[in-house]
Amino acid sequence: MKSEHDIPRIIRVEETTSTNNYLRELSSREALAEGSLVVADFQTSGKGQVGNTWESEAGKNLMFSLLLYPDFLPANRQFLVSQIAALSVKETLEMYVDCVAVKWPNDIYRKDKKICGMLIENDLSGSYLYSSVIGIGINVNQQVFRSDAPNPVSLAQITGKEYDREEILQRFLRIFFNYYSLLLQEKQSEIRTAYMATLFRNEGFWPYKDEKGPFCARIHAIEPTGHLILELPEGELRRYAFKEVSAVIN
Repeated sequence: MKSEHDIPRIIRVEETTSTNNYLRELSSREALAEGSLVVADFQTSGKGQVGNTWESEAGKNLMFSLLLYPDFLPANRQFLVSQIAALSVKETLEMYVDCVAVKWPNDIYRKDKKICGMLIENDLSGSYLYSSVIGIGINVNQQVFRSDAPNPVSLAQITGKEYDREEILQRFLRIFFNYYSLLLQEKQSEIRTAYMATLFRNEGFWPYKDEKGPFCARIHAIEPTGHLILELPEGELRRYAFKEVSAVIN
């Protein structure tokens, strides 16, 4: 019989700095079951990758963070958590719109516009993961974006309709835990294959930019560590960690 400490909690807050911060601080003070999540109507300091911020109008979008304890995963395979999170958002959004893809490492794009961003913060225990906090922001009902973010879009802007954020969350959770089950069953190759098939601009040569300047390349591979391998037209391979290269999107 499960105790209350084994049952995931859904914590709903009107406002917080970021759902990742809230969940990490809460889990440091008390035992939270795997699958617990924090959902916020508004974030005053929503976080993206490497210090980026996430703009979201109060009450319009879906912002939440999910707690996992994937302690069966070696630290050098933590990118699998990112992959299943990205695949789950993609498949959720495909219930509403078409042309959804994962832009490496885990942004979700609809055509050439960003509809979802995420920040995954992992804690390690030795050479294995201990916990993962998966922070996700999906643009749902926001009609106007005022920040200098280059290319945001929402479901409402695409379709002209408003959506039930709770319905989207529940659909995401069902898909996510199906993928998490695959991870528990050590079906990592299935996850990687699905991820590669859905990558943004995964065919043909496209413009990129790194610290040396612009260049043209195609996706050659994604390593199990999450590193991106790009191939230039003349056959040269370049290897990148997160934020070392960016796709050029007009």
